[in-house]
Amino acid sequence: MMIKLWFLLLLLLVSIFGRAQDTVKGKVSDSLAGSASNTTNISEVIIQSAPRSIKMNDGNLVMTVAGNKDFKTSTHLLDVLRKTPGVTVDQESGIFIGGRITPAIFIDGKPVVMGNQELQAYLRSLSPEMIESVEVNANPSSKYDAEFKGIIDIKLKKNANLGWKGNYNGNVYINKYNYRENTVNISYNTGNTTYNLQTGYNEGVSSYRYNALQRLANTNIMRTNTNQKDYSKTYSIQAGADFRLNEKNRIGLNLRSNFRESERTRAGSLYTTDKNEDQLIFNTTSENPIAYSQDNYGITADYSLQNKGFKLSFLGNYLSVVNKQKDDFINRDQPTNDLLSYWKSDLFNKINIYSTQIDVSQKIGNADIEAGIKYSDSDTNNNIRYDTLSVGDQFTFDRTRSNVFSYQEKITAGYLAYRQKFGKIHINAGLRFENTNSISNAVTIDSIVSVNYLKWLPSLSLNYTFNKSSELSLSYSRRITRPGFSQLNPFRVYYSPLNYWIGNPYLLPSFTTQIKATYRYKNWITNFTVGKEKDVMTRYPMYNPETNVLEYLGTNLPYRNFAALETSFPVRIMKWWNLTSQITGYYNYEFRPYLNEVFALNIYNYEVRINQVFSLPKGYTVNLFANYESKTGNSLYIIKPRYSIDLSIQKSWFDNQLNTKIGYNNLLDSYDQKLEFRHKKIMDNRLTHWWDSSRLVISVSYNFGSAKYQVKETQKTEEENRAR
Repeated sequence: MMIKLWFLLLLLLVSIFGRAQDTVKGKVSDSLAGSASNTTNISEVIIQSAPRSIKMNDGNLVMTVAGNKDFKTSTHLLDVLRKTPGVTVDQESGIFIGGRITPAIFIDGKPVVMGNQELQAYLRSLSPEMIESVEVNANPSSKYDAEFKGIIDIKLKKNANLGWKGNYNGNVYINKYNYRENTVNISYNTGNTTYNLQTGYNEGVSSYRYNALQRLANTNIMRTNTNQKDYSKTYSIQAGADFRLNEKNRIGLNLRSNFRESERTRAGSLYTTDKNEDQLIFNTTSENPIAYSQDNYGITADYSLQNKGFKLSFLGNYLSVVNKQKDDFINRDQPTNDLLSYWKSDLFNKINIYSTQIDVSQKIGNADIEAGIKYSDSDTNNNIRYDTLSVGDQFTFDRTRSNVFSYQEKITAGYLAYRQKFGKIHINAGLRFENTNSISNAVTIDSIVSVNYLKWLPSLSLNYTFNKSSELSLSYSRRITRPGFSQLNPFRVYYSPLNYWIGNPYLLPSFTTQIKATYRYKNWITNFTVGKEKDVMTRYPMYNPETNVLEYLGTNLPYRNFAALETSFPVRIMKWWNLTSQITGYYNYEFRPYLNEVFALNIYNYEVRINQVFSLPKGYTVNLFANYESKTGNSLYIIKPRYSIDLSIQKSWFDNQLNTKIGYNNLLDSYDQKLEFRHKKIMDNRLTHWWDSSRLVISVSYNFGSAKYQVKETQKTEEENRAR
């Protein structure tokens, strides 16, 4: 199939002739010459002759992507986000803003309907040339779901030409193992109706290592080593249509499915010696092969009516997710190869989510009044069975590990918002209510937890524009974070035979109140955020000195205070050399009761990112990106400093229809995460996580067809973010 696809692309490539490139030329009127004031006007035109890559929208940073030199060598949108001020992308492609907030991802103002891994694959399928801008909203208003502590809104490039258009994106990641991503987008625009189809196939191997050094209570020293290799393949397809009934009415429908299969091998060892490391106490090995599959099905329907200053929109979503996983846990004595223990697990997890929402807005003079209501219903069922090898080489049901757990959640929400502009001041005020009714049922331990609460969540923002070059924004909001299913489910997830974490069905939601100030001067943007979070959800270690088992349990901390100061500024060193610097400082104070004591520390850390772009002759662009994170942590753990360096080169061919990129991420393989437990009298534990992020990346993007337009994307709800 892939050979046929490449052959088709080759034929299309041969048949395409060069297109004339569009150019943008600045014009200065002759009438501006001759006076001092006219000279000022000319100076301003010169400053704006190059497109401004950074601007603000209601206090939110908006970064231009297509045509921005800073992103020309980026292979996909995740690479773009890594270089976007205020955004962090970790080794597992997790996206964060404000240090530790996981944002909702929006496409053209609407959230996308995808699970974590599917979303990451989709973001990799978007090349920078397909994206008009990225908006980072670190303090959403009451208009948005209270779960959204942050939003990244991706605006795709638009073109209303009729006809069909296609695009192929392919990425290859080369290390010890290879991973390949392939996506084909095809769309057809008749004028009144737009049809779109997207198919994807990803396949390959990724690896991970975990190492720990622990000084046990009896003074012995135990070393844990875990090596994991994950072979996975993912198939995805989504199809939709956008019907423009007339100038006022439109209807959209989208169907999608995603299928993931994974075979994971995990091999580990526990090597224990006396305190002088002279005498071997025990040396065991473990094998943990895993077979995992996930099937997703989603339907999205939306309708909008717009008549003069009035607008009404409806959005309905249905999502079905089925997870299946089988594990084997085999532990042996290394010197003799004798079997010490053997147990199996069989997991079945099913999630169904329904949601509907209606939004209306009316323009009255220069004011906008908005209101909306939303209802969502999610139902999650989990059944994990463990069987242990007993005497007679027979597997028997293990009640101590097995678990049946269900979780139902119904949320009714609504909001009222008011926006108006008074001269240079823009006011945006809102009030949101959310009523949550949930029941968690741990069938195995006969425990039912029922929760019903109503919360009011206000927001307010003020924006003042001094002139075209500078503006100031102040915003306030109160948000809620509900515990996810995995945080509530009281079953064991093993990292090693002596290390696992367990969910807590009694977790409470957390509430965050924060204030954010943003100032922009030309392309220089500075943010300051300060806030407080109550009932913070976190995990804590619990060590058993008799069994040497280390559990990670879930709990709510009373509160934490936090602050962040961030600044970013571009500098043109030479005509062919641009440099953008990002400097962020963080403050975090956790009030953490732990083992009948209270641990509360002021944690300060900073991050520096430098992005250098070199525009070379013959259309080549070279990018050197460096990132440094200082020592950080929390009340219990110290996280050591780390850094990474990326180098990449880009070249376009055939009037930008073919785009090729090659790079090397994490060039020095220096971005592993090292943690150390602070309080040695309780537990002396040091651990390291390593991902295969140091790798060669080759990317090819090819555009074909006769039209360009913005593909209608699917939508994602707050509940789907938490259904993992």
